[in-house]
Amino acid sequence: MSTMLDEQLAALLPVARPRRTGSVVGVVGLAVTVAGIAARIGDLVSIGPADEPLLAEVVALDHEKVICLPLGPLGGVGIGSPVVNTDSPLRIAVGAELRGRVLDGLGRPMDGGPALTGLTRVSVDMAPPSAMERSLISEPLQLGVRALDTMVPCGHGQRIGIFAGSGVGKSSLLSMITRGTQAEITVIALIGERGREVREFLENDLGPEGLARSVVVVATSDQPPLVRLRAGFVATRIAEFYRDQGKNVLLMMDSLTRIAMAQREVGLSAGEPPATRGFPPSVFALLPTLLERAGPAPVGGITGLYTVLVEGDDHNEPIADAARSILDGHIVLDRRLATAGHFPSIEVLESVSRVTGAITTPEQRGDATTLRRLLAAQRDVRELVEIGAYVPGTNPDADLALELKPRINDFLRQRIDEQVPAAEAWQDLAALLHAGGGVA
Repeated sequence: MSTMLDEQLAALLPVARPRRTGSVVGVVGLAVTVAGIAARIGDLVSIGPADEPLLAEVVALDHEKVICLPLGPLGGVGIGSPVVNTDSPLRIAVGAELRGRVLDGLGRPMDGGPALTGLTRVSVDMAPPSAMERSLISEPLQLGVRALDTMVPCGHGQRIGIFAGSGVGKSSLLSMITRGTQAEITVIALIGERGREVREFLENDLGPEGLARSVVVVATSDQPPLVRLRAGFVATRIAEFYRDQGKNVLLMMDSLTRIAMAQREVGLSAGEPPATRGFPPSVFALLPTLLERAGPAPVGGITGLYTVLVEGDDHNEPIADAARSILDGHIVLDRRLATAGHFPSIEVLESVSRVTGAITTPEQRGDATTLRRLLAAQRDVRELVEIGAYVPGTNPDADLALELKPRINDFLRQRIDEQVPAAEAWQDLAALLHAGGGVA
């Protein structure tokens, strides 16, 4: 009896506790400065009248003042606007009912479907699994793209980046993977995308069948930076819920760069000094915090595919370089291939999967290595061939690569609506390499 009474009292205490109301004392750019309340980093505060409040998140503390960033438009906020601390971080609803739904960057339905009532509400922040508790990556995950399943194979629980400039085919490659993957459930985060592209992706690329086994989180480019930033954590937290149910989840995030840019806006608004190319230090602290939450776990696992928008096609710019050092592999898309009509525009020689040895057989690795050797030989003599200076017989690998070039290109190309099982892709590769008497 006393235990039940204690639980009831504990539930009533937050309601009975007097709330201290503060007020807005300054608004500069995106930052709202509040005085008169006690708050912690990550708390949500309610600004303005109770019937139409503006939610904001505490991002910095300055003596007795609190700096918040809004989760909505700042219109109507003025000096003296009342502010109340909710004493809680951002929480989202999670449950099996999320499958097939489209949510906004704060985890709220935006597809016109039923409200998310009766579901468990959890904080978007969660510690990653301990390094010693993670299971080993030992099983391949079919992506349905021939060039990836053979040349850059992905394993259950791997985290891999898709690096490319703008307009080179990152979103198209994601749509191919969405339809061709064998993952039990897919969580897709569209962050910083153009508004018109969202429905195009949902209806044309994902389709009703793909959406039925997916959860989509959307934060378009016109949303406040904090909403775009939190969308990545919302999608990751939803993936973690399904992982904890023992499922193998595919988390696709487009794009990691726009999350970093959102964090740059948040950091600069909070008063951080710009460091590397205008990015404050918090950006580089954020990336491992987010990316390490994916991967294998004691139960289930999250396979993460993250697109990285490289600035000016510079694959060594700060965000791309930092992401590459954290991820378990990278897929490079090449603009020259895209402009030549070679899709997917995967630059095989620059793309690496760090778990290939654990998820492929020796025969498969041998075939993939042979094709890489032929592609490298073809690249080495390309200029000589173009000017007519190459003499056949000089390099046996180059001779064979030039002979098989049309078939190699056909193997690496794939229509956006074409799905190729991984077993068939390996058979196609073996048949290619052993055409015309085999490969030395």
